[in-house]
Amino acid sequence: MKFHKEGIPSLILVLLFTIIVNGLIYFFLNDYLIIKIIGYVVTGFLTLVIVQFFRSPTRNWVPKEGEIISPADGKVVVIEEVMETEYFNEKRLQVSVFMSPVNVHINRYPIPGLLKYYKYHPGLYLVAWHPKSSTENERTTAVVEDSKGRSVLFRQIAGALARRIVFYGKEGEKVDQNQECGFIKFGSRVDLLLPLDVKLNVKLNEKVQGGITTIAKFN
Repeated sequence: MKFHKEGIPSLILVLLFTIIVNGLIYFFLNDYLIIKIIGYVVTGFLTLVIVQFFRSPTRNWVPKEGEIISPADGKVVVIEEVMETEYFNEKRLQVSVFMSPVNVHINRYPIPGLLKYYKYHPGLYLVAWHPKSSTENERTTAVVEDSKGRSVLFRQIAGALARRIVFYGKEGEKVDQNQECGFIKFGSRVDLLLPLDVKLNVKLNEKVQGGITTIAKFN
């Protein structure tokens, strides 16, 4: 288990807050046992929240040829056929994974290939499970095309708490399946837009692991 680099600024702020609060309590309120306990509990809880949220677990990444791997940890909240209008302009199968604050928030490429398209969209901060969050929330859109010309579009979508989306890739570069592509802070969602003829491997409300769970298989 490692601590992700995206969490370093947050961890520093929490540690500074912990030092200041506990220092003030020690010098000015040291005789008040209840206040001391409350201070220690609150600052300890905040530190644990940051550490667990930005954790980067060690997993065995196994390349899966012809399979589309989940780009994130979470729960499948949408499986439906939609009209994709940003890149393909055709009907696609949408599979959405909701990441709660207790999930690992690292995002990974679902297939290997060429990063054909990338765009950042500013927007709203509707709750991540809202139907319009895919098109109205702050989000990124990326398309990866594999060596056989099969393409997958996926979106990082900010939620009501998530106020920062990080994406590491650059359009035109080669990427590997399960390679880190970004991070979303504090609750969010990832949409996958897949070809209609894929063989789906998950169900609604199923829990998935980023880089591990097969979402679907190419026909």
